[in-house]
Amino acid sequence: MGCDGGTIPKRHELVKGPKKVEKVDKNAEMIAKWKYCALSQEKLKRPIVSCELGRLYNKDAIIEYLLDKTAERPNVEAVLHIRGTKDIKELNLTDNPEWEGERRNAKGDRYEDNCGMFICPVAGLEMNGRHRFRYLWTCGCVFSERALKEVKTEICHKLHITQTGQRHDENTFIDWNGFFVFFKVLSGLLTVIRAKIKVTRRALR
Repeated sequence: MGCDGGTIPKRHELVKGPKKVEKVDKNAEMIAKWKYCALSQEKLKRPIVSCELGRLYNKDAIIEYLLDKTAERPNVEAVLHIRGTKDIKELNLTDNPEWEGERRNAKGDRYEDNCGMFICPVAGLEMNGRHRFRYLWTCGCVFSERALKEVKTEICHKLHITQTGQRHDENTFIDWNGFFVFFKVLSGLLTVIRAKIKVTRRALR
């Protein structure tokens, strides 16, 4: 009646209960979306682009996809809405002076997770998934939502909103990476966003 080791199995060892559902670490998931390309899953590196839905990509990964859309890719659903280069914008990012690359401290990876590569040029907030950010479709400049609320202006905070010096309005803003549009990838929403961008492009002509 015993097992190989001469022990008698207990009831909880014989009766299998329901499997535990693994919990998704929402914080880690959000951080990953701010540090890794949505298509290649490689770490983000300049030049970095974003689509109308606010997703972040390495530019070279997007160009490779556009050149050969038939190639198999693990996260191709993240770019199916991108028809060409007009559907992406290269981001004008501000480097974080506190960023030290792949540095690890005595506590493991916590430093890298909490420290963002880029910051808001106005408020100084780090782009690490903890704060809302938006970017201007016209020039690609990225700002924290807090800065845009506190310093209201029709001119880009970096003073070069467009090559033509045009002013911006609400239609030119894209919510960046996830606090609104990232989790609502709906065709209807994409249509609305593209309509706003079209209005902006016409105004710049």
